[in-house]
Amino acid sequence: MSITMEYKHTTTKVFLINYHIVFCPKRRKAVLTGHIKERLENIIHEVASERHWTVMALEVMPDHVHLFISVEPNTSPNSVVKAFKGRSSRYMREEFPELLKLPSLWTRSYFISTAGNVSSDTIHRYVENQTRK
Repeated sequence: MSITMEYKHTTTKVFLINYHIVFCPKRRKAVLTGHIKERLENIIHEVASERHWTVMALEVMPDHVHLFISVEPNTSPNSVVKAFKGRSSRYMREEFPELLKLPSLWTRSYFISTAGNVSSDTIHRYVENQTRK
């Protein structure tokens, strides 16, 4: 899949903020299959659409979720994770009683990393060269 990462513009901002997020069900149980997987994908797309975030890639594995998402600069990384995990846990535990066997749907932990158009080395060189101009 080829992803073009373009800067987004508003009247006062130009930005490119992308996060790679990984989170897992409690006890890393392989419960994200079949209809549960489909429903989780729908919920993630609903939340992203409501908040004007762009899902660039999504892969739901039986025991974890990989999400690559573009957000606005006023959005904190932890609020992105909270939005997805919170809504999906509530809706999916109501719709799929078998998920009630887990003490909670998601673990409290997650992985998050930033990604953009340029590497850290490129930015470092750019900043260093500002004083040399």
